[in-house]
Amino acid sequence: MTSSLARPLLLGHRGTPRLHPENSLAGFQAALDAGLHGAELDVRRLADGALVVCHDAKLPDSRELSRLSRAELPTHVPLLPQVLAWAADTGAYLNIEIKPEASRGDGRTEETLDLVRSYGLAAQVILSSFSPLQLRAAQQHAPAIERGFLYHRAYALPGCDLVPAVARKLGVAALHPHFSLITPQSMELARREGWRVNAWTVNDEPEVRRLVGLGVDGMIGDVPDVLLTA
Repeated sequence: MTSSLARPLLLGHRGTPRLHPENSLAGFQAALDAGLHGAELDVRRLADGALVVCHDAKLPDSRELSRLSRAELPTHVPLLPQVLAWAADTGAYLNIEIKPEASRGDGRTEETLDLVRSYGLAAQVILSSFSPLQLRAAQQHAPAIERGFLYHRAYALPGCDLVPAVARKLGVAALHPHFSLITPQSMELARREGWRVNAWTVNDEPEVRRLVGLGVDGMIGDVPDVLLTA
C-alpha cells in the first residue's frame, strides 16, 4: 500500500471472479467500479515469449499456456502490457503475482518489472510470489519496486520461524499470508519489523471485521461488497 491510498487497501482477487472471467480486464474494471483500489493478478509466459495474465498453467479447455502463442488466446485473457496500460489509465493499484513454471526462473520477474517501469507504475505495484527465488530476482533487478512474500502455511523449524527470516533476507515491504494465519502475535511481529500485512483471500464479513480489528493493511477477496464492509 502506498501513502496515497486509503487503508486498508482493498483488491479484487483476480478481479471479480464471481461476476466475470478471472484475470480479465472486465473483471479488473468491475473491481474498480465497485469501489476497490485495484486488483490482484497472476503472470505466466506463453510459448512465443509473451507474458500473459492467467492463474492456472492451463486454460479451462486443458490447453497449456506454455504451448500457446498470443494469437491462440481466448479474447478475455489479456497480455500483461494490456493490463498495465489499463492501470496506467485508471490509476488502479496492482498486486502482481509471479507464477514460476521453472524453479530457476525464466526471466519473467525481470521482464515484468521492466514493463511496470515502462508504464510508469512503480508506485502503483507490489510484486508478490510464493517463491523466494523470484523475490530475490526482483530485489536485485528493481529494488525500488515493492515486494510481498506470499505464504499459505506456517514455515518453521524447531525454534525458528522461517517466514520472518526469509522476509528480512529479501527486504520485502509486506507479508501476504492466507487470512487464517493472521493473529495478534503475527501482526505485532510485522509492526516491529516494519512490514505491511495484506491478507488473502477474504470472502467473509466477520473475517473482514476481525482483520480490520487487528489492523491489517490490505485485503484481497473475490467479492467487492464483502471487502467494502471494511
